[in-house]
Amino acid sequence: MFLVPAPRGSCGLVVLLHGAGSGTDVGVLSELAVRLPGIGVSVARLEMPYRVAGRRAPDRPARLDAVLRATLDMLPQPRPVVLVGRSMGSRVACRCAASVAAVGVVAFGFPLDPPAADRPSRLPELLGAGVPVLVVQGDRDAFGMPVPAPDRDIEVHVLAGADHAMRTRRRDGRTEADVINEAATVGTEWIRRHTIG
Repeated sequence: MFLVPAPRGSCGLVVLLHGAGSGTDVGVLSELAVRLPGIGVSVARLEMPYRVAGRRAPDRPARLDAVLRATLDMLPQPRPVVLVGRSMGSRVACRCAASVAAVGVVAFGFPLDPPAADRPSRLPELLGAGVPVLVVQGDRDAFGMPVPAPDRDIEVHVLAGADHAMRTRRRDGRTEADVINEAATVGTEWIRRHTIG
């Protein structure tokens, strides 16, 4: 776990949770780790134990959730806390948000529908977050597109031309850097509203 404090005192804390096959040091999570301290929000980048140990397969959901809870117990307590997840990490964030008293979740690439046809949708995890959620999803995401649920305080921002990994195609006229910048800008503003006001 890496903690990046806000340089002039913190008005909140964001915990970054990576996807199954990548860490918190890439893509939109890396961009947020650079931007957020500048607006007064400290950032904790949590690498799950299976990645630290060099394993490729993620631990079971209950283990991932327990690691997040234990990490929050050890961190300094600037409040409020926003959980920010990428793919698998967004599932962990939604499952744990209410129990760790987070004020919100930003879910980049929420993996709504598993690729295997016999696996259930993860929609109950998203709807059960119990806190405001911003989903930032590519319109070509193979895992599906959540719909906004105002009654559950779930917003959806669509990234035109992006797939699940925020990659783009040349024919769409956008670069991956464009998409990551858009996602990070939208995420930073949402986090600012939910921490600073």
